[in-house]
Amino acid sequence: MNEAIQVKNLTRKFGEFTAVDNISFDVKQGEIFAFLGPNGAGKTTTIKMLTTLLHPTSGQLIVNGFSPVTQTDEVRKSFGIVFQDPSLDDELTAYENMEFHAVFYGVKKSLREERIKSLLNLVELWDRKDDQVKHFSGGMKRRLEIARGLIHHPKILFLDEPTIGLDPQTRNFLWGYIKEMNKKENMTVFVTTHYMEEAEKIADRVAIIDHGKIVTIGTPSEIKKKTKTTSLEEAFLKLTGKVIREEVGSAKDQMRMRRRAWGGRANRS
Repeated sequence: MNEAIQVKNLTRKFGEFTAVDNISFDVKQGEIFAFLGPNGAGKTTTIKMLTTLLHPTSGQLIVNGFSPVTQTDEVRKSFGIVFQDPSLDDELTAYENMEFHAVFYGVKKSLREERIKSLLNLVELWDRKDDQVKHFSGGMKRRLEIARGLIHHPKILFLDEPTIGLDPQTRNFLWGYIKEMNKKENMTVFVTTHYMEEAEKIADRVAIIDHGKIVTIGTPSEIKKKTKTTSLEEAFLKLTGKVIREEVGSAKDQMRMRRRAWGGRANRS
């Protein structure tokens, strides 16, 4: 099986602070891969490097056969992403948000309407296509963000805390849909979540990162066996400790970085 993501000796420093410390791992094509860690462990920094928002200090990255450092546009065209923070335009309708994203990713005009209708039907939002997003509930917005991330048929879908704050029914719906797309399209899914039961239920393999280093990687069953625990949450706490962690960097700083990186591409398109 080919690798969708290859990471080798990846390091990212901010001044004297090492956020990601010489990590290596692969993600197989068509795999659902969970990347877990406490706040400040290095997972968000890793995702930013994989998705071209940050350059590594050292090491190698390959995403869908391209380098996120030197082949930025090729990498971005090949993945979809659902950020932890809301990224929809609340003043646009659901349809307009989808259409804007389709244009941004170069989806041919002849395919746009068909794909938008199909995806909005799948996430049960077609009947609300002409409503402004500001009138949507949190669950509806999340479903729309996932549909939008799939508009260009990405080979990899990055999901950063996709179900945070959602009710169990919506969470169950989203994971069912993501697993269906994973099987139907052989789409690789790279997910971060603080819900350990989600990762245990849906992930083929799990990597746990702490203090910038990967402390273990394997299937949920392998990790539980290795740590002599009965759940992935127990294993996670055993490997990373029970001390409460603080977030590193403000949400405002993260959003500013995303807008700067993606805005640069939009200006070139």
